[in-house]
Amino acid sequence: MSSFNAACVQIRSGKTLSDNTAAAEDLIRAAARDGARYIQTPEMSNVLVRSRGELLERISEPESDPFLAMARSLAADLGFFLHIGSIAVLAGNGKVANRAFLIGPDGKVLASYDKIHMFDVDLPNGESWRESATYEPGTQSVIAELPFARVGMAVCYDIRFPAIFRMQARAGADVLTAPAAFTRQTGEAHWHVLQRARAIENGAYVISAAQGGTHEDGRETYGHSLIVDPWGAVIAELDNDAPGYVLAEIDTENVAKARGRIPAIANERDFDCRVVESLKEVPA
Repeated sequence: MSSFNAACVQIRSGKTLSDNTAAAEDLIRAAARDGARYIQTPEMSNVLVRSRGELLERISEPESDPFLAMARSLAADLGFFLHIGSIAVLAGNGKVANRAFLIGPDGKVLASYDKIHMFDVDLPNGESWRESATYEPGTQSVIAELPFARVGMAVCYDIRFPAIFRMQARAGADVLTAPAAFTRQTGEAHWHVLQRARAIENGAYVISAAQGGTHEDGRETYGHSLIVDPWGAVIAELDNDAPGYVLAEIDTENVAKARGRIPAIANERDFDCRVVESLKEVPA
């Protein structure tokens, strides 16, 4: 099988795990009824709270997380692949893991991935983020082998680091992912171009579910969940920041076609970088 229906579920997570879980379940069920065989939720699907203390009060080990339990049960009941873009879980060392899960139609976890790159930035509008103060970064890229595609796993800020996606494409990934909670400011500036760039340069589909809207902790996220084809065309978009979902057909034969037309991966060469020092004095 080379084609399947994929869905991005867009949510607006708050501070209460039970509310977030119920809202996501309704949308996941709707996407499954619409024929999606692979469904993805955004980064921080279980809870979105800026205060480290409040976050630690709300989360647990993965095996006790209610969002993950719902996801496993739902995938098994309805028989589809469910990609939890990420949830916050205790890492066992005083920090938190921003962890993605890919669940099979039997309800078992097939793969998990911890976000590698920490969003430590000061934005022009005064927003300041220090994910490294709370989260333990991952150290390994992950590809999940599904019956219909190889799916590369990444999260949000990872989209700005092309090496992860190139490594996954070289290893045979047909689908790249970057489920996110992009800030409104950075989303308006860069969301679409980053998603399309990763698709074009790797000749792969990019599927990225997003958080959207004004959240309970005051942050604003961009929304605009996207599915991009291997030629860089946006084939599905939830063109707002409201909860909902979008659906598109993924045909992995288009990956081979795109890589055949522009064989950038095959043509890639190793090289060194040499810094040439400028002259300290201009010759007379």
